[in-house]
Amino acid sequence: MNDNDVLRRFLFEAAPVRGVSVRLDATWRAVLMRHDYPPAIRQLLGELMAAVALLSATLKFEGRLVAQLQGHGPVTLLVVEATSQRTLRAIAHWNEEPKRYDLAAMLGDGRLVITVEPEGGGERYQGIVELAGDTVAETMSNYLMQSEQLGTHVWLAADDQQAAGLLIQKLPSDATAEDADLYNRVVHLAETITVPELLELPARDLLRRLFHEEDVRLFETEPVCFRCTCNRDRVASMLRALGSEEVHSILLEQDRVEVACEFCNQKYRFDAVDVEQLFATDMSPGTPGTFH
Repeated sequence: MNDNDVLRRFLFEAAPVRGVSVRLDATWRAVLMRHDYPPAIRQLLGELMAAVALLSATLKFEGRLVAQLQGHGPVTLLVVEATSQRTLRAIAHWNEEPKRYDLAAMLGDGRLVITVEPEGGGERYQGIVELAGDTVAETMSNYLMQSEQLGTHVWLAADDQQAAGLLIQKLPSDATAEDADLYNRVVHLAETITVPELLELPARDLLRRLFHEEDVRLFETEPVCFRCTCNRDRVASMLRALGSEEVHSILLEQDRVEVACEFCNQKYRFDAVDVEQLFATDMSPGTPGTFH
């Protein structure tokens, strides 16, 4: 069975414990095709991308979910965006190439920022936690335990072909007739997973390998893909937000205004006629900074 670029949810029948696995193949390689990342940054961004895919499966939202790792070390910013349509995109910024994968050394006094932006202008949510532990997995586990007050463990892996992840979470319950030790037992079993297994095994085989003595219900696959949300209208809104004077000064200097999307490298060009049309309308300006 092809388990490429999919999420798989699962439940343990004996107690309120749920899980999610994700495997990103073409989705992850689409990110790497657009930017040449050093090995340590590639691993960091791939793990964050898998983590955001897992996180998106635990939340009910319509819109977009954005995770940022911010810091003052050699790596300054990583951004992964997931939408409720199961699309992903990602970008990383760095000042110098880190020598090895070390979360604290790469980001310095960093933090994880999670933002949920509902469609249609609903209430925006943002959660911020300091970096915890040595890996993205430990930081994401810490975020979920703090924000949702639920026991959560995350395992992540990434190389130059795939990114993958596994999440186990204990759900609230008032029931007494359940296996009270199941969550601890499941986490202990999941700790035995290896990086090659996480990257290469289909979800069904992975769960059978880890939890063959448990009663696990595995749900249907949910496809995931790379897709950039940039478009010409969003760029136009950003230019209007910059203001006529600023945009015309760029036009005067360069004979055109060119904006490139950091995520997908798509270029949008506006000539003198385009710029005049931008500011000849009564359209409301967009919000600065929403286009990346």
